[in-house]
Amino acid sequence: MTVHDRPFWLGFDLGGTKMLAVVFDHRFRPIARKRRRTKGREGEKQGVARIIQTIQLALDEARLERGRLAGIGVGCPGPVDRRGGVIREAVNLGWTDVSLRQILHKEFACPVEIVNDVDAGVYGENRFGAAIGARTAVGVFPGTGIGGGCVYEGDILTGARISCMEIGHVRVRAEGKRCGCGGRGCLETEASRLAISAEAAKAAFRGDAPHLARLVGTNLSDIRSSTLAQAIAAGDGVIESIVRDAAEAIGDAVAALVHLVAPDIVVLGGGLVEAMPDLYVRTVKERAKAGVMRAYVNAFRVVAAKLGDDATAMGAAAWVEKRNAPAPEPAPR
Repeated sequence: MTVHDRPFWLGFDLGGTKMLAVVFDHRFRPIARKRRRTKGREGEKQGVARIIQTIQLALDEARLERGRLAGIGVGCPGPVDRRGGVIREAVNLGWTDVSLRQILHKEFACPVEIVNDVDAGVYGENRFGAAIGARTAVGVFPGTGIGGGCVYEGDILTGARISCMEIGHVRVRAEGKRCGCGGRGCLETEASRLAISAEAAKAAFRGDAPHLARLVGTNLSDIRSSTLAQAIAAGDGVIESIVRDAAEAIGDAVAALVHLVAPDIVVLGGGLVEAMPDLYVRTVKERAKAGVMRAYVNAFRVVAAKLGDDATAMGAAAWVEKRNAPAPEPAPR
């Protein structure tokens, strides 16, 4: 293989609030990236057009012709038909049954793999980050929603026709708040960043969170993960209590996952964890270990993700590489 023949891979993170395209070389070192904000619940046609444009902008920044691209991996929120390359339902984007693999393959003429975004993130952490060497790695990534993923012996755990580990839509409160999926009492309604920000805005409005009120007021869209962390550091105890309650709800969900799949490592990622890693990891770990059977208490670790914003893009790119790697040549007789 010549230097010119070495493959380049592109990973795409289609998050709830952002889209990120990263071009990687054959050793998965990032060489170019392009980040853009999503436009809320924009139409599928407009959203896909922006995905194509963002990929092209990343290739232009890398000064890479389309023909040099060996594959595109896309991490998408919500249930995905991995075999068909279809986004089944992206609740926070308002998309259903989008055949993204077919569209991108036609546009860029290279292999395309579509996976759930947290599946991609956990796969990235298993290949390159906090879960290297784990037999079973589970990930929980609280953000705009709450995503879950599992990698078992190097493969992403999935159903026959649809992705799994939708931990954000496990019901935790029988008659809880309405969720974007249409159900009530989902974990997302209790512990996502959106749910935390809503409670924080109420506290600021009541005068219980003066530092948060001074930083951003009560505008929900301005209460980001970093802002919550700043308010806690400045002394807003009620904000810390709101975040801790959310982390405890995630800890309860992690305990259930431990009973189901017995992971050796649980990776916590996403903006909330990145902004407050000590608070989140400690609270989730303590709550999860208090909620499992005695035999499981020392069977798993809870850690923060290491790859940061690149986790999903890097994992998606590595996944398309794995799925399209050439078969090994037979050993000589």
